[in-house]
Amino acid sequence: MDATDVARDLLSPIPAHETTGLSVVSASDGVGVVAMDAPPALANVIGSLHSSGLITLIDAAGLAAIIAVYPDIIPLGSAATLRFLSPARGRLIATCSLDTHARDQLAALAARATPKIKIKTAADVRDEHGTLVCQGTFDWSVRSSRAA
Repeated sequence: MDATDVARDLLSPIPAHETTGLSVVSASDGVGVVAMDAPPALANVIGSLHSSGLITLIDAAGLAAIIAVYPDIIPLGSAATLRFLSPARGRLIATCSLDTHARDQLAALAARATPKIKIKTAADVRDEHGTLVCQGTFDWSVRSSRAA
């Protein structure tokens, strides 16, 4: 299912996404791709995107991937991790591909077999040269937004 337009509609108005200039590139078949041009105002002491910008990319890529499977959600993040690998400068692209467990859990939620699920998303952030600059995870508690 291609839910790119839905993901854009849901994620674009989030204040952190507006501040960083984050955009949804695609949200289809359990894969979310988001991008931003690292804003100079969010640079850290070495001129790299601050961790707050990187977590915004990791969060949004995970949400786009979830929306690509089941858009009628109320997600709540409960934990996150970041692993910094290289300075994050210029155009940055984060990609999240849901694993089988997350896809199965979302299918159960969509089928109303369960009122709430817990899943983990993982995303890679690469710069415009393809260099892996950051890896991150997000733990989610997700409910359906459909009335029971």
